[in-house]
Amino acid sequence: MASSLEVRPWLFYFSLLSTLLFVDILLKPFVELNPPARVKKLPQLPLRFRHDGSFKILQVADMHYGNGVVTRCRDVPPAEAPYCSDLNTTQFLNRLIAAENPDLIVFTGDNIFGASATDAAESLIKAFKPVREHKIPWAAILGNHDQESTMNRLELMDFMSSMDYSLSQVNPQGYVINGYGNYHVNINGPFGSGFVNRSVLNLYLMDSGDREVVNGKKTYSWIKESQLYWLRNTSYMLQEMPPAAALAFFHIPISEVRDLWYKGYIGTYQEAVACSTVNSGVLASLVQMGDVKSVFIGHDHLNDFCGNISGIWFCYGGGFGYHAYGKAFWPRRGRVISVQLEKAGKEWGQVELIRTWKRLDDQNLSKIDDQVLWRCSSGDV
Repeated sequence: MASSLEVRPWLFYFSLLSTLLFVDILLKPFVELNPPARVKKLPQLPLRFRHDGSFKILQVADMHYGNGVVTRCRDVPPAEAPYCSDLNTTQFLNRLIAAENPDLIVFTGDNIFGASATDAAESLIKAFKPVREHKIPWAAILGNHDQESTMNRLELMDFMSSMDYSLSQVNPQGYVINGYGNYHVNINGPFGSGFVNRSVLNLYLMDSGDREVVNGKKTYSWIKESQLYWLRNTSYMLQEMPPAAALAFFHIPISEVRDLWYKGYIGTYQEAVACSTVNSGVLASLVQMGDVKSVFIGHDHLNDFCGNISGIWFCYGGGFGYHAYGKAFWPRRGRVISVQLEKAGKEWGQVELIRTWKRLDDQNLSKIDDQVLWRCSSGDV
């Protein structure tokens, strides 16, 4: 018969395993309630121009992302409709990233379509998956539909600002300001240049709101004076060190864009400009500032034109998303903005040239309407 000394080790191990299992069962609910903190993955900051003096931005307007594969496309050719979903939007974004290799992607609102997004956070994660997978810096603002799901506008901007590689911000510190998603991004000069620690291109991103009631009538919202006060102050401070060119991005167009129907434009103007009935003086502020060379907007999916207003080019991104309204046989599209620095001898200087073109989601990713928006040597084109 085995002695008691031979039995005890087995009893000890059995007792130990039983105790550990019991402790695991007791602690598991608390561990699940308090998962380990997740650290946001940041892009390399500050953003800067490449060694060849170039910087490329991809504008993505109106993705209108829903729930992914179960969310059907709108206004596509009948033969494509049975197989078309939000995944076509994702595929288009991946194709553009591969073709253009942008340094920054700016999403100019209506990133998700609230009415079709069961869970806003899940839809945002799916919509921005390509930029996170490619580890590309990106910035986003809100449109008029984003908040129609399970998050309000503050929660949406807070969530987007917490996502990997995002430069998005809720609002600038030190200001009492309307809306959510008013912020500025600076792009420094290349390594080895005299502007390595200075911004040579500034980006202003602003919240144009959603809808409001004015004198008893519904209208789209507008950029408020508190936002313009921040914008003018920021521009004034940035132009002191030394002046740099700037671009602006917001969702809803200003009323002056309608007049381009009579004044001329480059691209397609096939939809009435849907803007606020209130003119808050955005154009006057931009002209006064003097640094903004072009403004990029969304909202009207069937417009993709650029037009010059008071020396500033206003450009639509064109409808990008497949769950957004569109037009059959008029391909979805994205806008590319290319900025080039001037070079004096071996030294890179300030911004010399701003160009733009569009890419269509067709078989060849056709490039159309390549145009110069601004050239330093000759002023506004």
